[in-house]
Amino acid sequence: MARYTGPVCKLCRREGEKLFLKGERCFTPKCAMERRAYPPGEHGRFSGRAGRESDYSRQLRAKQKGKRIYGVLERQFKRNFDDARRRPGLTGLNLLQILESRFDNIVYRAGFAESRSQARQLINHGHFILNDRRNDIASTSLKPGDKITVRETSKQTEYFKTLRQAGEMRTPPTWIEADLDKLTARMLRLPERAEIDGNLNEQLIVEYYSR
Repeated sequence: MARYTGPVCKLCRREGEKLFLKGERCFTPKCAMERRAYPPGEHGRFSGRAGRESDYSRQLRAKQKGKRIYGVLERQFKRNFDDARRRPGLTGLNLLQILESRFDNIVYRAGFAESRSQARQLINHGHFILNDRRNDIASTSLKPGDKITVRETSKQTEYFKTLRQAGEMRTPPTWIEADLDKLTARMLRLPERAEIDGNLNEQLIVEYYSR
């Protein structure tokens, strides 16, 4: 599975805002945006963000932000967009719902991981059962009613033994039913737009791919 393996803090600095790609660290003074809130690179400190952005620039940045938040590379992101365009309804909302329905995102939203990258790692290592079958593909698209369970052998690991205490601060959205005591989660329905990250501008993404 292709994935970005570079320093993720640079991605936040490039977008000029916290994308919360490193979980709890993003809420501490160690966050790169707290220490260096300017674009990465040799001239980042002096480049500034002033001036009028072109329409293309705003569309590109919206698309890049979406890719980086969900940890999806260009080819897969474009494939998700094509899928969203074929579905009835608003293409932008369809795209966000497709991204929110990813296996790794559901694991993250349910409170089993503190970031999507950690959720992908847990899935790739085979810690989860999806609908009574082991699944280690993070990009799997879930449907309403699908159930996630931590494997019995994985429940004995130190990480999952202490997950309940660590996950108390992670409130799952209303469209996901999660039980950190039993280490199970269920996708109840597709999320509404108000339940998805408000900093994403899906209309600009649609405009980018519709050029």
